[in-house]
Amino acid sequence: MQRYGLILVAAIGVVAAPARAEPADASAEKGQLTLSGSFRARYEAIAGQARAGVDSKDGLISLRATLLAKYQASDAIRVAVEVYDSRTYGADRGTPLTNNEANALEPVQAYIAASFGKSGGTAVDVQAGRFLLNLGSRRLVAADDYRNTTTGHTGLHAEIAGPRGTRASLIYALPQQRRPDDFDALYDNKVVLDREDLNLVLWGGILAQDKAIGPAMAELTFFHLGEDDVTGRPNRNRSLDTFGGRVIRDPSPRTIDYEVEAFYQWGSIRSSAAADAGTLDVSAWFVHAEAGYTLPGGWKPRVAIEFDQVSGDGPGGKFGRFDTLFGMRRGDFAPSGIYSTTGRANVISPAIRLEAVPSKRMDWQVTWRPLWLASRYDAFGTSGVRDASGRSGDYAGHEVQGRLRYSIVPARLRFEFDGAYLAKGRFLRTAPNISSTKNAKYASFNLTATF
Repeated sequence: MQRYGLILVAAIGVVAAPARAEPADASAEKGQLTLSGSFRARYEAIAGQARAGVDSKDGLISLRATLLAKYQASDAIRVAVEVYDSRTYGADRGTPLTNNEANALEPVQAYIAASFGKSGGTAVDVQAGRFLLNLGSRRLVAADDYRNTTTGHTGLHAEIAGPRGTRASLIYALPQQRRPDDFDALYDNKVVLDREDLNLVLWGGILAQDKAIGPAMAELTFFHLGEDDVTGRPNRNRSLDTFGGRVIRDPSPRTIDYEVEAFYQWGSIRSSAAADAGTLDVSAWFVHAEAGYTLPGGWKPRVAIEFDQVSGDGPGGKFGRFDTLFGMRRGDFAPSGIYSTTGRANVISPAIRLEAVPSKRMDWQVTWRPLWLASRYDAFGTSGVRDASGRSGDYAGHEVQGRLRYSIVPARLRFEFDGAYLAKGRFLRTAPNISSTKNAKYASFNLTATF
């Protein structure tokens, strides 16, 4: 373990070096090439792991470097290429190491884009090629930033903005299937290019209207995911339609803000990845609701009450576990990484969140949430812990998680701490495949340099 500590120290030394390139947000002119990038070093550790089938105590070093090149070919046309290099050190056979953590030297973006329209009228921006997507609330489609790797897509993406606050985001894309996906290659940080093909297709979009209900913005969303077997890599042949909407009023001082988002999902899925497995009908859903109030003052303190309910799979002929597609968890739940216990699947959870911005350099948030299973027969959240008999009950425990971010050098170097404590309830102490009966304690230390 000593050599991994030396790697981390060396990485932090590289991160701390002053950047010399132009800021990433510098305005691009015709014929101009701009370069931007980042380097993040992370050490995370856990004790009392709540996930199934992995070490109860573990640690992992993750390093991620990105480089983005943009060229403004004309007033309307631009091209971009971005490379992610995501590597890990310190894993062993009991570490939950997947290509969510490691994906070395991957060109996640390579696109050409064109912008049309004029100020005051309808504006259209179209991308073609490989690109990153952050759509709507990012609960269904996102380029996750906390996770050490990201999710890219290949296809077409159009953003349309009307003159009266009407917007549309439309996609037809082949999600990148990250490679490698076996432990030995991931452990060695082997370079294998991701793939995309017509066996996995995502299409749909979001229609949004500003001030649709008083000051609140409203969205309608539909996505279809179609999946077929890949040679040598059978899957569950998902055919899922997801429809729903969102109403949101952004936080502001002395004002009650709110957000309600709900989706229903239907379609079909195989009962397992086996080619001869039977097909199940899907009927799943989720709802997120919150209300907050921002107090006056320089710290911008905000208190919010939240509620999440996400369906799980019950004993019967239908499949009820909600599929969050390519969404991110960090905005609502605790961190991913080697923790990755709570997520948008089979959970009922109210929560109280406190957050503040003490200065231009610092922000923090703390969230407390009790946790229940929506279905006692399905795995809890994203933990993989399951009692198919239902005899372990539906109470998972109480979770406290938080984040502190501090800009050591504004816009250049930032420190981030993420932590979680899960006081396990009956289910996570008695289910057949638990890794530990001890309460889970997680900490993550991050240092990110950008240029």
